[in-house]
Amino acid sequence: MRRRRLRASEKSAFLLLNGVRRVESGEVLKMEWGGEYSLDSSNLDCLLNILPGELEFQQILSDLDEKIKKNTSSIEQCLKDLQSEVNEIYTNEILQSTTDCLQWLNNCSFSSLRPSSTHHGELMEFLRTLQSLLKNEQNQEEMILHFLLDLSSQCGVSFPCTPSGTSFELTSSLHAIEDDSTMDVKSLWDDVRLHLRRFLVNRLQSQEETNTNALQQQREFKTQCIQQLLFLYPESEVLTKYQNMQNKLVSDLLQNCILSSCGETNFDKVVHGYQSSVPTLCTMIKEDLYILSGTIDPSSSLKFINETYLDTITEEMTVLLERLCELQFKENALHIVKANKISKKHRGTVHAVASQEYHKKGRNFCLTLYQLKCLSQLIKLFLLMEEKIDELSAEILFVPSFTEKNKNVQGVLKKASGELLIGETRANETSVLPEQLLQVEEPILLNFGWRNAFKDLSSSVAHCITIAIEDFSTKILQHEQKEEFSAAGCAMSLVNNQQMRESCRAVQQEEQPKRIAKFCSDIMEELDTLLPLALACRDDSLQEIRANFVEACSKVATAVLARLEEKSKDVPSKAPLQDLYAALSTAIYVFQHFTMYNNLMRETSKKPLFLVPVQQYQEFINVLQFQVTNYCVRVCATSILQDAESHHWDDCKAFYEGERCSFSVQMWHYFCCALHRDLWTILPPKTAQEILTDVLEQSLAILSSRYCQACPSYKRTPQIRIDIAAILMSTEDMLWSVCSSVQEFLNPHEDRDLKIYKIHSHCNSLLSVLAILTSPLKNLYETFLNNSDEQLPQDFSKVFYHPLHWLFCIPSSCSSLPKTPSAREMAAQGQLKLLLSQPYCNLNLLLETLLHHDCLLVKILLRSSRNEVLNHDEQCSLLEQINNKQPALIETIFTVLSYCTLSPKSLGIAFETYMEKEQLWNCLYNMTVSSCGELEPEVIRCLKLTLINSVKGIVKQIISLMHSWEATENYGMYQHKQIVPESLLKTVPKEWNYTPREMKRKESGKCFTRLAAQAVSIVISKLPTVIACLPPPVKYFFFLAERKMSRNFAELKKAGLLVWNLIVIICRIFEDGNTAELLTGATLDRWSKEKLSLVRVCLESIMGKQKSGPKQVTQKVIQSIEQQRPNWIESQLLKARKLSADCASLTVEGATLEEGGIALGFTEQKINMMVLDICHKPGGSEYLRQIYHIIWLNEEYLKEQLSCENFSEDGVTSSQCLPLTLMGREEQPVFNPFQSTITEWNWDWSNLLPSYLGLNQMTFRVLLAHRWEMKEGADLEDEEKVMVEHLKNVYLTQSTPTSEDKEE
Repeated sequence: MRRRRLRASEKSAFLLLNGVRRVESGEVLKMEWGGEYSLDSSNLDCLLNILPGELEFQQILSDLDEKIKKNTSSIEQCLKDLQSEVNEIYTNEILQSTTDCLQWLNNCSFSSLRPSSTHHGELMEFLRTLQSLLKNEQNQEEMILHFLLDLSSQCGVSFPCTPSGTSFELTSSLHAIEDDSTMDVKSLWDDVRLHLRRFLVNRLQSQEETNTNALQQQREFKTQCIQQLLFLYPESEVLTKYQNMQNKLVSDLLQNCILSSCGETNFDKVVHGYQSSVPTLCTMIKEDLYILSGTIDPSSSLKFINETYLDTITEEMTVLLERLCELQFKENALHIVKANKISKKHRGTVHAVASQEYHKKGRNFCLTLYQLKCLSQLIKLFLLMEEKIDELSAEILFVPSFTEKNKNVQGVLKKASGELLIGETRANETSVLPEQLLQVEEPILLNFGWRNAFKDLSSSVAHCITIAIEDFSTKILQHEQKEEFSAAGCAMSLVNNQQMRESCRAVQQEEQPKRIAKFCSDIMEELDTLLPLALACRDDSLQEIRANFVEACSKVATAVLARLEEKSKDVPSKAPLQDLYAALSTAIYVFQHFTMYNNLMRETSKKPLFLVPVQQYQEFINVLQFQVTNYCVRVCATSILQDAESHHWDDCKAFYEGERCSFSVQMWHYFCCALHRDLWTILPPKTAQEILTDVLEQSLAILSSRYCQACPSYKRTPQIRIDIAAILMSTEDMLWSVCSSVQEFLNPHEDRDLKIYKIHSHCNSLLSVLAILTSPLKNLYETFLNNSDEQLPQDFSKVFYHPLHWLFCIPSSCSSLPKTPSAREMAAQGQLKLLLSQPYCNLNLLLETLLHHDCLLVKILLRSSRNEVLNHDEQCSLLEQINNKQPALIETIFTVLSYCTLSPKSLGIAFETYMEKEQLWNCLYNMTVSSCGELEPEVIRCLKLTLINSVKGIVKQIISLMHSWEATENYGMYQHKQIVPESLLKTVPKEWNYTPREMKRKESGKCFTRLAAQAVSIVISKLPTVIACLPPPVKYFFFLAERKMSRNFAELKKAGLLVWNLIVIICRIFEDGNTAELLTGATLDRWSKEKLSLVRVCLESIMGKQKSGPKQVTQKVIQSIEQQRPNWIESQLLKARKLSADCASLTVEGATLEEGGIALGFTEQKINMMVLDICHKPGGSEYLRQIYHIIWLNEEYLKEQLSCENFSEDGVTSSQCLPLTLMGREEQPVFNPFQSTITEWNWDWSNLLPSYLGLNQMTFRVLLAHRWEMKEGADLEDEEKVMVEHLKNVYLTQSTPTSEDKEE
């Protein structure tokens, strides 16, 4: 035994080395010493959850700068203490500067320090007492372990840590010597630590068998055991023995999973066995990574994982597959024997043939499709496991965030306080050779060689995979062809496209096909199952498998493409038009699949492997999409719009008494509706919109051209007006579906949205035909005659007409449209209609709709969710929703709006009315941590969880501080329950100056003031940074709540409502130890809970929340802080309040407010940024989809609420309960323009006609000449004749048209 002479220096040195090591790893320096040096660090856990603004960045950077300065000061103090101690002891070596200290620290060996002499007799008596207690008393091991650790940390005693040279599986003592007097110190110590080692090993093994403890507590327990073993034995020996234990566990787990099923071992059983064992193995690896990260360096940890887990799994898998190969080969040989028995008469000949076949083929054998699928599932498991282990190693080892306080340096055991439990250094170990040093310095990486286990199978798999793919694809295609012949004339069999696999999620929802051909779905499903066989290829041994898979897939792709081409050619002669959509959707599906295959294999192959199939499908998709569009337009032009009866314009008889539109227009509308439905049901949303837009634009071009040439009689003129009105109404209804954004609808640009722009152009042309051709003669005469003297523009382009002009001229102007064509904002009803007209859940449009018009739709949803009247089915559905932990609507809306950092006002504006009606503002002034979930309002619960998550880092840091002080004062987390016997205390050598625990307890109260002051300082110092990291919408919400506070509350909370609630929540967490344990996962004993409660009292005293006067202890704590830093607490609280208020005021000033809408200033880019931000947050995209589904379920109800005239939140009440579950909605009414009273419309000609004064002269003349009054022999009254003659003279009998007119 030897005593350390540099206790304080070692503390300083350890602090310094530990801090420098962390700085090099990229971590903020964190001083963990609870003694002379400050404990201070920045905890920015929630920083990455938001997009900080300028003020937030300034606060965060200033906080970091302050902590760096403090840590620099602590390092300098450590170096000065070290310099002083070394100069005092080593008079022959004087350290002149801190640089000399660092050099000395780097070169010194603690084993070379002079030991102090301890009397041999005292030492022998002490060890014999330990030995006697262990042998003769029960359950003394834990007490003795803590006693020895306490001796080492308090007195600087170093116990020998030499290799034992004995096996870990111990059955009896190796030092049973009859004559105790002859036993020397080393033998006694070996016997003591052997007994303790046996105890620790049993605890580790029993812990493996018990899974009742919490995961984190189990990790801490095992970490403690490993560190205690490192106190007794060298690191290499402890790791070796622990590795043997874990190795055996892994082997037993894998073997038991395979052997647990009855019957012989086969491929199916292996897959099921590994499916159950791989998750357990990943959990074990994760646990050991956490444990090892607290004891050894990352390279050694990776080496441990490689040898203990990955190599063992590879070995077990290799043996298992060899056994399967042997069984499969014997089974194949048996088939050969049976086949040869038919043609061979002698058994010897048969064996000879079998033997020759074996030597010819080597170990090759046939594998069925099912066996290939099993192997593929097995490889998929290993690929996922490989990915998971990579993530774990990166998360735990390279970005260490767990058990930071338990990390070791060079095998030195370190307690949570930063004190050293020093075992004898490696002086007694074998010296390390330079070659070994070079090997250690080489970086160790994870090496999972599971692919080596499949090498023997590679040739068989490569051979059989081609045959299997060709076989099942041929059978599926033949089966599909038989079904087609048996059901002639029927449409292609389609299936819904299942959710895209995880690896294919790069395909956006707007590009995913909805329904595809069943035969293609079956083929691609089989290929997906076999895909892992090709993905496993990373070395030459498995190259053949991938090459054969790619070749077979290319053949299948060609065969499927040929089948789709046949299907497309059968339309329309043999198959319905839907088959053309299905073929297009299926081709897109296959194209996306092979693109995904190509991307997945790009990691292992530098060249594209599916280049030819991808190009072929791309060309086919382009041709087929053009064919669909062209076919639909030709159907309209040559069939639907060919209506001789309806378009007999010079007929003197009225068409159906002028009470209906043409048959062709009605059929065109029905065709477009059917096309819309088919495209929306089958094709990808983006492709569906493109095709419908093309068909609508080209068919409108045909209609516009035909109606511009119409010369109707007097009786047929109303028919023209009714036809055009019906066309415009139908187009307006479909326009919501073909526009994918508000900008595209309100402001289509000729360069950006050419198709939409042309649709508006055709509609404006049709409206001009309606105005000039069908308006009353008197209105036309008065409008254009009075302006006849004005020079009309020769070029139409010089007169600007807004593309949306025609929409605002229809008499039944839709409430969904904006107020004027040039308005920037869509009406609320229009925003909702545009959202629900899309072929998919457009998240950008959804968020824009939620933020639109000061979150009007959100307010309606919140108001509707307040209804308490539920029928039986809805009650059952609501209970099911609660049981499934599906988030409620209010929680969903709150979460989404709190994520909208670029729209910080939205959360407060959306919930303001709701909070007032529910009288919830007062709940913010008395927020608690643990409340009953049934009684607590949902909004308050969401706000509380947000604040709790923001202070979680502070709570963890305070608890870490408590643990440090506990260890310093010998009230450790692992405090033994037994009291150290007096007989043992008497034998402790006097030179060690050991102070028993009982005496230290009496002195511990003196240090609590320091502890509480440090804890309170941490809380107060972190408040500005915590507020800076809070989401801006939450900060504005509290700013809004603070403005609604009464004077009493306002005076009470001068620090600000947000700061007040943060401190209140921290106090409530400290008050309830169980909440602190649940929040942080730490284990707190009674001592820690008591001290946390006292810290809470101090914080309440600072905030003036205590009803009675402050206690004496509280006053001392606050006074100690004020003495060190006068007025610091008040300045920190003011800084936190100012930061909160400044952020909120900037939010108010920076918000774009026009016409009362908060979403006006949002461009598509900003909306897209917010959607991406929401989708990257936990559950973000699911929250958005849930809101969309609720809106979709209640479309008619929401339309009704939005259409209320003079909408008032106080005056309108909700009469319908909003369904919150996935229930089918009622059938929505189908738009039908022919059921409306088009014939009874009263056109406002006085407003409509003046808008065409700028119409091109040639266009106006042509349309004017087509009026029935302008024809020779028209039956006119005298007044009409005068007007007609005047119009002819002015417009129709002028000189020859100009060149511009001719071109027009």
